[in-house]
Amino acid sequence: MHEYNNKNIVLHELVGLEARVLDSKDHDQIGISGRVVMETKNLLYIKSGKSIKLIPKLPTVFAFSDGVGTYRVVGSEICFGSAERTAKALRFYSKRNV
Repeated sequence: MHEYNNKNIVLHELVGLEARVLDSKDHDQIGISGRVVMETKNLLYIKSGKSIKLIPKLPTVFAFSDGVGTYRVVGSEICFGSAERTAKALRFYSKRNV
C-alpha cells in the first residue's frame, strides 16, 4: 500500500482513490465525486453512484483522498499516463509542499 502525502501524490497510482472535482472549466463537473476506476493520459474515470464520469485532467482541480488524508492536485500535475507519471511528474513533485 502506498503512503500518500501532499508532496508525493502526483507520483503515485490514482486508481482506487476517492476523488472530488473542486474546480473545472465545465461548471457541471464541479462537485462530482467517487472512486477513480481508470486513468488515461488526459482523463480520470470516476465511478459516481451507478455511473462512470469521464473527467478531463485539464483544466481541472481535484481533491484525492486515501482514507487518511485529502490532497489537492491541479490537473496539469497529473496529465500523464500512469506508466510515465514517475518520470514526468518529478518537476511538480519538487514544487509541492509536504
